[in-house]
Amino acid sequence: MRSYILFLLVGLSALFSCKEEIERPPNIVVILCDDLGYGDLSSFGHPKIQTPNLDGLAAKGMKLTNFYSAAPVCSPSRVGLMTGRSPNRAGIYDFIIGGNNPRLNNRDIVHMQANEETIPARLKSVGYATCLSGKWHCNSHFNNTEKQPTPDQFGFDHWFATHNNAAPSHENPNNFVRNGEEVGEIEGFSCQIVVNEAMDWLGKQKKDQPFYLQVTFHEPHVPIASPPELVAKYLPYAQNENEAQYFANVENVDIAVGKLVEYLEKNGHDNTLIVFSSDNGPETLLRYSKAIHSYGTTEGLKGRKLWTTEGGFKVPGIIYWMGQPTFNGETDAVVSALDLMPTFCELAGADLPQRELDGQSLTNFLKTGRMTREKPLLWAFYNALNDQVVAMRDGDWKLMARLKYDTAYLPKITNVYVGNIDSVRNAELVDFELYNLAADENEWIDLSADRPEELAKMKATLATEYQALLADSHVWARSETQ
Repeated sequence: MRSYILFLLVGLSALFSCKEEIERPPNIVVILCDDLGYGDLSSFGHPKIQTPNLDGLAAKGMKLTNFYSAAPVCSPSRVGLMTGRSPNRAGIYDFIIGGNNPRLNNRDIVHMQANEETIPARLKSVGYATCLSGKWHCNSHFNNTEKQPTPDQFGFDHWFATHNNAAPSHENPNNFVRNGEEVGEIEGFSCQIVVNEAMDWLGKQKKDQPFYLQVTFHEPHVPIASPPELVAKYLPYAQNENEAQYFANVENVDIAVGKLVEYLEKNGHDNTLIVFSSDNGPETLLRYSKAIHSYGTTEGLKGRKLWTTEGGFKVPGIIYWMGQPTFNGETDAVVSALDLMPTFCELAGADLPQRELDGQSLTNFLKTGRMTREKPLLWAFYNALNDQVVAMRDGDWKLMARLKYDTAYLPKITNVYVGNIDSVRNAELVDFELYNLAADENEWIDLSADRPEELAKMKATLATEYQALLADSHVWARSETQ
């Protein structure tokens, strides 16, 4: 009898232990490239760049062919990802400049404000350890706690970051800050430095504590620098050395990702959800003087970084959940970086922020590879290089529009502030373009004249969604202390 009871207790103990293991929230790793184009990985169609580690993640997990960033430029894209909200709600309308010189449009004071709730803060509230390693670009006054919040105030236990780009280039950067302290020059290449920091942090964490790790590479944003041996590898296949530098830059990222994944596998992190993507589309070659290495590709999508066409914010997406059964293969479901906040909160058992979110949970999508969006995806990027600065995707359809105020088109603007808010709010949506992305992902055929019923339906939806976004968009006003 005593042996039977002992056997029963051991069995129950094993059962509860197994249940606890199954229900343990996953570790989460978000890996974000900077200016990586939709077609820059070999698994997404690049004929020359070799990315075996990322291709391997896509093969073992999920390859997302309709993954969208929150904006077609870096700062708003990053804020959108971390908050699950359109960056317009946070007042991040364009890339954030340094805050040393006051500007009439108040752009120098733009930053992610302290009241924004972020992924790391939500996960930290339920016991996660959190780390940022790489590019930040969410403050105009970087590492200045007196003027603006720093990454630790948004939930990062440990942060190792730069304001914007690695300087003077990806090689031997000297502008990293670790937990508020300037580090000085570091030997090596930025993506490897960033991964080494992440692995060093992981090695110091408790084995039984889940973690959130945000790895934000500077590559392949300019100023580009790549290992000479990788550049030499691509010289026979490139038009010139600058293009070989770009190809090598992307492969160097792939090597860094491979190193991080190998570390996770070897150290028993077998319940780790990995998400890989880019903050926006690729830079345009020679758009400005430093863009001499910008040979990224969109795989035929129209436009590039700073455009509201597909090439501006449709980016490669890969999800791999180590040690857990998920949908395996390619999916054309429409997924957004805005979806990460609600997804991670649900998986971790954290409460959602008590404010309007624009993303939705992907937990069922992870199992099936299919999803139906509860609300359209909307972008209002007022400084777009193309004319149609407002874009909305709803199902297979995409509608784009210009903004007209009074008798003229609204000029391109980099910030919404007290001096222009009236013109922004009163501008009219005009000059619509309509595309069926299921049949025409490259946006060649404008169907606005041929599909009047669909156009009317989409216009009505856009009017509702855009007005709701406008009403909740932050307006920057300079206080007496700024």
